[in-house]
Amino acid sequence: MPHIEIKCYPGRTEEVKKACAERIADVVAQSMGCDISAVSVSIAEVAKEDWKSEVWDKQIEGNPALYVKPGYRPE
Repeated sequence: MPHIEIKCYPGRTEEVKKACAERIADVVAQSMGCDISAVSVSIAEVAKEDWKSEVWDKQIEGNPALYVKPGYRPE
């Protein structure tokens, strides 16, 4: 409980991804009232040319569970 998956373009260092995951885990644990040991975070890199088909079309567009909507449209 809870698991967060972050999808982003490639190019960030392992140190940047680890720091991001740790900060997200802290915020989620505090916000949801659970122990940090219950939180898992993964980061999946998706190539820019695959973003629309792999992320936008499958997970963003028309998703009723999307609490924070992006302020962009895919190219």
